[in-house]
Amino acid sequence: GQPDTTCHAFVGETVILPCTTISPGELILSNSILYWQIEHTVLVHFFYKGQDCLDRQEKRYYGRTSLFLDQMRHGNFSLKLSNVQLLDTAEYDCIYRQTGDHPNKIQKSKINLIVSGKILFCHQLHANFVFFNFSAHSQISSRSFADAPFLATLPLSFHLLVSLGVWHL
Repeated sequence: GQPDTTCHAFVGETVILPCTTISPGELILSNSILYWQIEHTVLVHFFYKGQDCLDRQEKRYYGRTSLFLDQMRHGNFSLKLSNVQLLDTAEYDCIYRQTGDHPNKIQKSKINLIVSGKILFCHQLHANFVFFNFSAHSQISSRSFADAPFLATLPLSFHLLVSLGVWHL
C-alpha cells in the first residue's frame, strides 16, 4: 500500500522516521518486539524484549540508528537515522508486536524516505552559484551561496571531469 508518511532529508543530516503505536496505556518493553526494515529483508534496526539487538543489522546502517528508549513505553517507536546517505532513500517498515499473556496483533507503518544531496560547483553566474540537486527527483537550480546547507562530495569520476575542465557549465 501507500506509505503512511514521507520524510525528506539531505545527505549528512539526521532524520527521524516517525512511528507510534495505537495501543492505549503504557507498554511493557520486555514484551515488545520492534523491527525497522526495508525491502522486507534488510534489517535496519531491531529491538527485542527490552533491548537493541543489532547483530543482524545491515552493515550500512551500523552506528547510524537509534530509538527513543525513554519514550518507547508510551508508544514512540520512531527511528533516528544519522549521517543520511543517498542510498538510504527507500520505503521503511516499522513493525511492532507485543508478546506475553495478552499479545496485540502486529502493527505496521510504512515511511518513505527521500534523500537529496546538494553539490556546489565553483562556477559563478551573475553573483549566484550553480547547484545540482541529486535525489530521487533530480533537479537543477541556481541559488546564492548562503542557501547551501552543506557541501556533499561528488563521485570521483565526475569530480575528475570537472577538475580537468572536460565538463563545463
